[in-house]
This record gives sequence, structure tokens and C-alpha cells, in this order.
Amino acid sequence: MDELIVLLLFCRVVCPVLHSLEYFYITSCQVPNFPEFVVVGLVDDVQMFHYDSNTQRAEPKQAWMSKVTADDPEYWESQTAVCVDKETLQRSNIETAKQRFNQTGGVHVSQQMFGCEWDDETGDIKGFHQSGYDGEDFLVLDLQTLTWIAPVPQAVLTKHRLDPNTAHSERWKRYLTKDCVHWLKKYLDYGKNILNRTILPSVYLLQKSPSSPLSCYATGFYPNRAQMFWIRDGEEVHEGVEPGQILPNHDGSFQKSVDLDISSIRAEDWQTYKCVFQLSGVKEPKVTVLDHKRIRTNWGRPRPDDGEFPAGRVMGGIAVLLILVVCIVAFYRWRRNHHGEGHRCVQHLDYMKTGGI
Repeated sequence: MDELIVLLLFCRVVCPVLHSLEYFYITSCQVPNFPEFVVVGLVDDVQMFHYDSNTQRAEPKQAWMSKVTADDPEYWESQTAVCVDKETLQRSNIETAKQRFNQTGGVHVSQQMFGCEWDDETGDIKGFHQSGYDGEDFLVLDLQTLTWIAPVPQAVLTKHRLDPNTAHSERWKRYLTKDCVHWLKKYLDYGKNILNRTILPSVYLLQKSPSSPLSCYATGFYPNRAQMFWIRDGEEVHEGVEPGQILPNHDGSFQKSVDLDISSIRAEDWQTYKCVFQLSGVKEPKVTVLDHKRIRTNWGRPRPDDGEFPAGRVMGGIAVLLILVVCIVAFYRWRRNHHGEGHRCVQHLDYMKTGGI
């Protein structure tokens, strides 16, 4: 492998390996074919917990989550009870939000995201809690000051009500920095055989139209800790490059793309451009040379020796529920990353029982 690529990867892959436990509460109104209340739980971005108002049952999404009942036989019953209780509160909250925003009807979505990150090398822990309404931040907990940040005027009333309730904020801090990590470690142990696996992706060059950017698309990889970028003559390309977020596939694997504007690249220079995909824990990256013969388009047939494009992996998850949940989860993770910002099992979902909007 090119020594320049090795050096570039060494300079890029210096971030710590983090494990995470996240929960999302998604409450909606007037969204066709979508439950009014959904709870999604993820370990290292792999969904392992689900509840919705249609089934009214907390259920495992991974086979290894069945191990949790060995420690607590009533785990799923208790989680169902908490989710039913939360459903009532969140339905009330979204109605309050509509009043605050002077809305009488239409489609609206309220979101809450909370959880923790744990670095298993350094032991560093980070907790987070934020809520949003119709795609905008609504309320964020500052764990340093134990106060609530109100990004919009409609949330100020909630901030003024919650700030004096220090016991409530302390409970959140204890959960986010201690109990959450306790459960994260348990779940990581339950699913270690699956969560510790390594799967390399299939990589494709895709283009929607002759004038569209070229997308280097990797799908089917695991874990989600990966780097992907374009280089030219061993140097990373920044101009005309648009990286995408790592997103989950319906089968538990992940996908990522990085676009390159090829409109100004001369034909004789194409071979100097390479798409590099590096999966954490794998020594050798996957390098794809920019070659017009490998590009799959909407207006031309792919070369038969390119293999079959895995449409099932990408399209199999196209159900309204999955698409909306995935988009909300990905969006709020992006917002959190870019704006910096023991107990019975029932308690790790129970800290939001007090309060409301």
C-alpha cells in the first residue's frame, strides 16, 4: 500500500474508540402510517430496544438482548410499563409544545435523546440529554452547571420551571454519568460476539446524472467506526468534496458515502484520484480508483463484472417507520456532535417520569 496513504490514515485515525448507549423518544401527531410514540435504544449505534404505541410492548431488536432476563426476569415487563407511562407524558408534552408555538394542527414531531459515551481505554465518560421539536433544538441539559439551556423562547418557561429542581437535575446527572455506563457495559458484554465483529464493506462509485457529483458509497460494514475520504497523489482532497454521515442499514450494518465534484477534473487526471475507506481495527484500507468504467449511473447499465449492487441492503429498510426513525436518530446525533454541545432495569428509562414540558 502507498506509504502516503498509510501516513494520511495515521494522522486521521487518532480519535479514541467510544462506546455509546442512547435512547430516543419520538412523539408525533398526524404522521400517516407512523406510531404516535416510539422508543428506540441503541448500543454502539446498533438498535437493541424498541417500543411503539401500536404494539405497546418493549421488545428486543437483537438476539443477544434476551440475556438481560437472566439478570432480571421482569426486564421487558418493567420496560413496557415505563414506556406506557412515558407515552402519556410525551403526548401531553407535544400538545403543550403546539400551544407554545401557536399551532392548531398539521404534522409535528417531538424528540428526546439521552445517553452516555464511554472510552474503554481512558475511562472517560460523557453524558448528554437534549430535546427537540419539529427538527429544532428545544432544551439541553448542561451537566457542568446542572441547568437547562433554552435555545428557543418557547422553552424558557420550561427552563425556569426545571432549573430550581436541582434534585431532578442531579438524578439525571447520576444516571447519565454512572447508571447509563453501568448498563452500557452490561449490554456490551451481552452482545460482545456480535458487537466485536468486523465486516468489510462493498464499495461503489455512483452518479445520479452526468452533472451530479460522484459518490463513493460504502455499505455493509461493521462496526461504525470508519474513515472515508478522497485523495489525489497521496494527499487528501478537500475542494469539491462533501462527506456524508455514517448511517445504519436495516440489517445492523452501516453505510457511508463521500461525494466528489468531478466536473472540473480532466479525463487524463482521473486515475490520480482514489477513494479511501478505512475500518477501525483493520490494517489495510479499501482503495477505489476513480475510473469511469466502474461508475454506476441511472442512465447506463453497470459493467457485468462489477457484481450486483446490493439494492436489498439499502432498499429493504424502506418503510415509513424505519426511515423516519433513522433520520431522526442520525440528525440528532449530528446536532449533538457538531454543537458540542445497579438499580432495577426500569430505572434507566425512568428518569424522565418527573416533569414534562
